[in-house]
Amino acid sequence: MRRIQPTRPQMEILVWISIFLLLFCLSWQFHWHEGLDGFIEQHHGYPLDHALLALNISGFLGLIYSALRIRDLSREVNRRLQAEKNVDWIACHDTLTELPNRRFLDSICAQAMIDQRAQETYAVFSIDLDGFKKVNDLLGHDHGDAVLKTVAQRLSALFPREHVFRLGGDEFVVLARRTGNPDLAALGNRIVSVIGKPFTFNGVAIDLGASVGFALYPENGDDLGQVIRHSDCAMSVAKKQGRDRVKPFVPSMQDDLAKRVRMEGDLRAAIRKAEIVPHYQPLVDLKANKIIGFEALARWKTASGEFIPPSEFIPVAEDAGLIVELTDQLLRRACTDALSWPREIVLSFNLSPIQLSDRLLGLRILKILGDVGLPPHRVELEVTESAIIQDAITARIVLDDLVNAGVRIALDDFGTGYSSLSQLSNYRFDKIKIDRSFVASFETNDKQDKVIKAIIALGAGLGVTITAEGIEEESQRQRLQELGCDIGQGYLLGRPAPIEEIATGHVNTRILQRG
Repeated sequence: MRRIQPTRPQMEILVWISIFLLLFCLSWQFHWHEGLDGFIEQHHGYPLDHALLALNISGFLGLIYSALRIRDLSREVNRRLQAEKNVDWIACHDTLTELPNRRFLDSICAQAMIDQRAQETYAVFSIDLDGFKKVNDLLGHDHGDAVLKTVAQRLSALFPREHVFRLGGDEFVVLARRTGNPDLAALGNRIVSVIGKPFTFNGVAIDLGASVGFALYPENGDDLGQVIRHSDCAMSVAKKQGRDRVKPFVPSMQDDLAKRVRMEGDLRAAIRKAEIVPHYQPLVDLKANKIIGFEALARWKTASGEFIPPSEFIPVAEDAGLIVELTDQLLRRACTDALSWPREIVLSFNLSPIQLSDRLLGLRILKILGDVGLPPHRVELEVTESAIIQDAITARIVLDDLVNAGVRIALDDFGTGYSSLSQLSNYRFDKIKIDRSFVASFETNDKQDKVIKAIIALGAGLGVTITAEGIEEESQRQRLQELGCDIGQGYLLGRPAPIEEIATGHVNTRILQRG
């Protein structure tokens, strides 16, 4: 058992009691009292008895005063000890949710390294909230703080005997002891379900989700800190795959993460050196058989000559917060190139879904057009249905600003989103682009053929131009032309090419010769 150490005031009391007992024993042994009485009798002429009485009274009062001072000192020591405990608590806990923090977690990891013989087994769950940023942006940080407190309470109720940590922002970790062979995937789904229960604050309903990754100690690492990093890696993979996902850690995730980190570094350097450039694919009027515009497509050729597809580096740019810088750089370059084209040729440019959540997007685009000197009516911005769904309020504000300035808006990948007809009625689109997945098989698939007919008829009824992308066969071009499709795009009509080839007119010549 741990021995309790006496405090300083207690030690002082023990010392004084010891001195008192020592003097009492000496007085008893050597008859000091009789000697003192005899001394006073011999000197009766002096008021020694009164002086001795005053001295005794003063000593008694001093004893009372000392006891009071010792009590005050004891209280002060206790206050200081409590303050030290509070400082330690604050240092190891999150003040908002009152959950243990990263420092507390680090101390547990350090202790686990010391107590490796204890053979404790843990499941580590890393949790990141989905949709929390919108709560702060749209409702304010007070609502965000209330959400975090509620999430902390729900996790603590789900794991009453385990450690639940808040590591910062909207990131939580659960360190759960394992007994037997629990279904950890099911437990991860319970975490998602608990966090996903509706939130209502001041009459405002809040929709929240969670991405969860988990790893095992010691199976996934001898160091508990390493296992926590592995669970965080699994959580990142889950978050990239969509909302409310649960992923166990597998070793290959480390390789993917290392590859992604390297690509992010290379991408930063490529943006800094302006190595990512636009290539241009023609947009062809199927009725007049002539080029009416070009779509700018990002192309990245590394110093070693390797081409990295946009499907790989665009998601990295979005996750790393580089998409704004990359888009501004590409748009400025594309607008500058478009100045060399005939005035009737339109520049088509894709916007990332993430950017439509930025209220300043419209202002930045219009500033670039103004700096370069390209008229807004010569620019067509392509957005997807999924991008609009993510933040409908902000997307509407941004798109309305651009349309009012004269910029054209095209709805890309039509039919693959969530509520196509709803988007057509709520936004002002100049063009609808039929997704390539329909064009690829509509000649042999009767249902696909009917879908394309319906989209073309819808465009005609709304007065919206229809573009079919992914045209690779002459028969596809002819069939779309017969159905009344306005514009075509695809390898048959022209592959993406750098500005040097566009400037020579080679692409335009091929289209005219086909007619």
